[in-house]
This record gives sequence, structure tokens and C-alpha cells, in this order.
Amino acid sequence: MTDRLELMTPCHFGLEAMMKREITDLGYDITEVEDGRVTFAGDAEAVALANINLRTTERVLIRVGRFRAVTFDELFEATRALPWEDFIPKDGKFWVAKANSVKSQLFSPSDIQSIMKKAIVERLKGIYHVNWFRENGASYPIRVSIVKDIVTVGLDTTGTSLHKRGYRVNTVKAPIEETLAAGLIMLTPWKGDRILVDPFCGSGTFCIEAAMMAKHMAPGLKRSFLAEEWPDLIPGRCWQDAREEAEERIVPDEELDTDIQGYDIDPDCVKMARDNARLAGVDQLIHFQQRPVAELSHPGKYGFIITNPPYGERLEDENTLPDLYRTLGERVFGRLDTWSLYVITGYKHAEEYLGKKAARNRKIYNGMLKTYFYQYPGPKPPKRKSQTASGEREEERK
Repeated sequence: MTDRLELMTPCHFGLEAMMKREITDLGYDITEVEDGRVTFAGDAEAVALANINLRTTERVLIRVGRFRAVTFDELFEATRALPWEDFIPKDGKFWVAKANSVKSQLFSPSDIQSIMKKAIVERLKGIYHVNWFRENGASYPIRVSIVKDIVTVGLDTTGTSLHKRGYRVNTVKAPIEETLAAGLIMLTPWKGDRILVDPFCGSGTFCIEAAMMAKHMAPGLKRSFLAEEWPDLIPGRCWQDAREEAEERIVPDEELDTDIQGYDIDPDCVKMARDNARLAGVDQLIHFQQRPVAELSHPGKYGFIITNPPYGERLEDENTLPDLYRTLGERVFGRLDTWSLYVITGYKHAEEYLGKKAARNRKIYNGMLKTYFYQYPGPKPPKRKSQTASGEREEERK
């Protein structure tokens, strides 16, 4: 296998910029950005680092190849021409786990999967000089995307989606995915030393993801990955080094000054959120409380509300939503007038009942649901005295 890999990281539509920032922060060069996917150049070490550290991607794929195909014969031949032996050993279990097609001549997922599997078998039969594969070794699932007749083939290094951090054992009916919650927080100016409140906390995802960010805790630190079973491709030392580096970056609780709070009217949700925070290792950084949005308050200034309120599709009767959004708007814009409000919702009348037009909004797909992230940034807090004083001393020296 070549030392240089093309790694693909799919993400929620609308979060590509956050995905780019995360990859760049890891030290890798972006090679391509598409709707819902970012590609970058890396190596075996990058596979481990990306899986453990990236907060906004669903999985990390090794790009095996890309080609154009408008017939099944072209699909077969181009798939067979790819260097599968560089990735899949003789005893490897391999299959096309998922195929999707958009605006392409080839559109049947089951046919695409079947034909590509046959093509890979034919290729490897010639390489390994066998007529039958036992497939009793490690798993090598393959994912295929066809967009406007361009076929992109990736080998999944992750396995279970990265939104499953391992802490959310208990959940509500319509939870926001951890990867999406993290990306939305990253779209705001919030930092770990600023107040954050989620008045519709559900199972606690926004609060927990924020606390993990404040601690510099890698999201994948407490879980395993499929490619750990591929020592010939991704050596064990890559995973060990990546985990040790991630452990070293964690900030102890006693060194943090956090004020993260989650409220929910449902006591069962509050209990779930507390349990999940404990499993994530951030329960000491978050205060969860049973409280309706009508009692939303906080003595501090310049805080952030980042939340995913009900919006009718799955949780609430739409008749109850006007009062709920009106109450949220009155509480924030009336009582917490120095605060910033960030709301993800599919409710089309959100701005109307919040009582104020958003400064910005961003279209985000939450699963198959089209939602909008309404952004109401508040005033910036005044500079701290220490910062002001150091700035004045610097001016005097000039």
C-alpha cells in the first residue's frame, strides 16, 4: 500500500467549513471539498488521528478510486481495475455496504453493490490465485457514491458511525446527532470559559459535546474502530500514539472555569442527560435541571443559548409551537439581552414567533430533515482588565 492516502470524511450538509477547519488543525492538506464531504491527503497515522479526533465527520474512508461509469459493464471493468490487493488481504471479509446514486445513469443500489462485489472478487482471484474466498478474517466494508455518473469508491475505516461516541446509552425520541451538535457549536463564537445553556437539553448532547470541547477531550477516545483490525494497513502503533496524544491534551476539571447548564421540562430527560454526561466523563462540568423554558434565566451576562427545540415533525403537536418559540424569544431578548441565541429547527415560523429576524441562518440537513440554524449573536463582552492592562503596557513600550 502506498504511504500516501486520499481520505474522505463525510459530514452533514452545511458543515463542510467546520470539517475543513478540523482537518487543517490536525495538520493535513485539503484536496477537495464537495457537498457533504471533504477529502484530504494523509497516511496510516492520519487514519487513526482522524477517527479519534474529528468531531464533525460520520466516518473516515480511504478512497480506493474514482471513475466515470454509465453502464454496468463500465462499472464492472473500472471496479476490477482498482488495486484492491493493496487494501484487502486474502482472508478479508469484503462487501459493498452502501451505494447511493444521484443524477446518474446507474441508480439501483442493489445492482451496483452486486456488480462491484463480483468485480472485486474477479480482481482478487487473479491476484491471490484462488477461486473461492473464505472471508473469515477482518472486515473491509466498501462504500460507493455515484454523482452525475462519477463513481467514488471508499473503504470504511470506522465501522459504527463516529456520531456514536459511546456515552449516549440513553436517548430521547428525536435526538440531535453528536457530530451535528459539535458542528453547530463550532459555528458559534462560544469558548469553554463562556456560559452555555440549552433549555431543551433532551439527552444532553449539546452540553456534553461542549464540555468535551472545553476539556479538549477527543470524541473518539472511548471507542474502537474497524481499521484497528487491519495491522498490515494501519499499524497498531498509530492507534496507540494517537490515543496517548489525545490523553495528554485533556485538561483536568479543576483547571477549568465552565458554566454549562441543561434544562428540560421532562424529568426523565434530565436523568438521561446526567447519566450520559457521567459516561462521557464530563458530569462535573455540567449542571442539569428540570425546568420549563418559561423559567429560563441566568444571573450572568454574555452567555450563549444553543438549542434544538421541538419543531413539529417528530415531537410536538404544531399547535403548541407558537407559544413555545414566543416564550423562548421573550426570555432571551427580554431578560437575557446581552446573550447570544443559536437555534436549529425545522419549524418554518421560528423567526416569526421568536420575535426577531436572525442575523444569519444556515441550511442544515438533520438526517433527511431540512432545518435551519438561526443565529442571533449578542454583544461581545468587554475586555478583561488583565488583557486591557497588558495592551496598554505594550502601547507604552512602542
